[in-house]
Amino acid sequence: MSFKTNCLAAVAALALMCGAAQAQTLRYANQGELKSLDPYTVNETTTNAHLGHPYEGLTARGKDLKIEPALAEKWEVSDDGLKWRFFLRKGVKFHNGEDFTADDVIFSAERVRAPGSNFTTRIPTDAKFTKVDDYTIDVTLSSPNPILNAQWDTWYIMSKKWAEANNAVAPTPAAATTPSHASLNANGTGPFKIESHQPGVKTVFKVNENWWNKKVEHNLKEIVFTPIASDATRVAALLSGEVDVIEPVPIQDIQRVNSAGNVQVMTGPELRTIFLGMDQTRDELLESNVKGKNPFKDPKVRQAFYQAIDIETIKSRVMRGLSTPSPLMIAPELFPHAGFTRAKFDTEASKKLLAEAGYPNGFEVGMDCPNDRYVNDGQICQAVVGMLARAGIKVNLNAQPKGQYFAKVLKSGGYKTSFYLLGWTPGTFDSHNVLNDILGCRDVAGSSRGESNLGGYCNKKVDALTDKILVEPDRAKRDAMIKEAFKITVDEFAYIPLHQQALAWGVSKKVKLTQRADNSVLLYYATKE
Repeated sequence: MSFKTNCLAAVAALALMCGAAQAQTLRYANQGELKSLDPYTVNETTTNAHLGHPYEGLTARGKDLKIEPALAEKWEVSDDGLKWRFFLRKGVKFHNGEDFTADDVIFSAERVRAPGSNFTTRIPTDAKFTKVDDYTIDVTLSSPNPILNAQWDTWYIMSKKWAEANNAVAPTPAAATTPSHASLNANGTGPFKIESHQPGVKTVFKVNENWWNKKVEHNLKEIVFTPIASDATRVAALLSGEVDVIEPVPIQDIQRVNSAGNVQVMTGPELRTIFLGMDQTRDELLESNVKGKNPFKDPKVRQAFYQAIDIETIKSRVMRGLSTPSPLMIAPELFPHAGFTRAKFDTEASKKLLAEAGYPNGFEVGMDCPNDRYVNDGQICQAVVGMLARAGIKVNLNAQPKGQYFAKVLKSGGYKTSFYLLGWTPGTFDSHNVLNDILGCRDVAGSSRGESNLGGYCNKKVDALTDKILVEPDRAKRDAMIKEAFKITVDEFAYIPLHQQALAWGVSKKVKLTQRADNSVLLYYATKE
């Protein structure tokens, strides 16, 4: 068969930053805990970054977010785009000493698409994996997919033998109440091993001296991760030197941290969109005083919620100016917002829309929100509750740590939410991901489309455009279809996009660290004096 080569060589050699520097222990704190070590449990950037230390994908993303070779050292695509061939890296060992081979890739492809996985959209459901030899894999598709491997940096490869020996063949669902072996232990090929893991308390990563990639940039011997939910306690730990890196720095503390002398705040734009979603699937909401029908099925109600939210007040008072209000479900760096504007904040218009929809006195609804995942997520939800109250909507807020939150609202928990806040960075850094995963219909059995569409919004015309967008090679035609699809969802008030938040990492001046725009804290880029 005829192939065109996408990647001909391994990752370009990186400058050695460490030299003969003494190996160090780096202590890192985040507002949320690392609940599970199973790499297929929760598709969430912070968890993916944690697990990117012991685990690796066939591809990786560099500091500039471009796809690079990792466990696959190169790949080729057939002229018709229906077959990809991956050449696997030889000589790679899992942490327990087992050889990495094609069998592990095929096993991981099956496991990541199995019930309970939160990563089913990583690989098309119809993709067929075939072992050519121990270090060559063919992936056959029913239709071209030019961005097939764009999310594979966080599709982490697991050991088939290890999983089978430890009763961990099935992925651990986010809603699981009993931990599995894979949720408490890890056996990857990455630059760090898991030394110990106490969920919610501490996780210790030890350097993998036998890592295949000899172009090591860090000088760390271990990483000690401690979740610190309290903003004040987390900042105090940084200022005292108890920890070296924290994420995030509360925006109200940025100036204080920068003036401390021994630490600094690394800031920058983030590609994540924070938004509100509504259950548009059930005939009756799970958490509402409206019985026998679902108010969110009416676009007037969705518009009323949208226009009741004062996004500028959220920006100025809750986010202290460190957010960019958004009319779309994707950051402008990934798709331009030209031609799109937010619906005007207007409480009186919201009341009128509710009355027209049959709710002149408003109604009551539950709201789910994480309080340790995004920047000021709990405060944003509290602000939204107050704004909706002025329009006559009583919101019963359920703000809780991300472990409990995701266990409830994700697919494995049965999408048990009526109204919720979520954040999303497209794994491919492409609009197709948003249109497929967040805005795609989830009503087709066996399809992974819409896996993270918690509210079940569905428009078949958007799905049809999404399928065309995936295979369209002409950039102008593709962008026109993306714009058309987004316009449909905007006009229907499918979601309520809020803003793109800003990055804010607190870092000791003894530490040098790369800040990526996807907010992945990857400590294999870190050096410490």
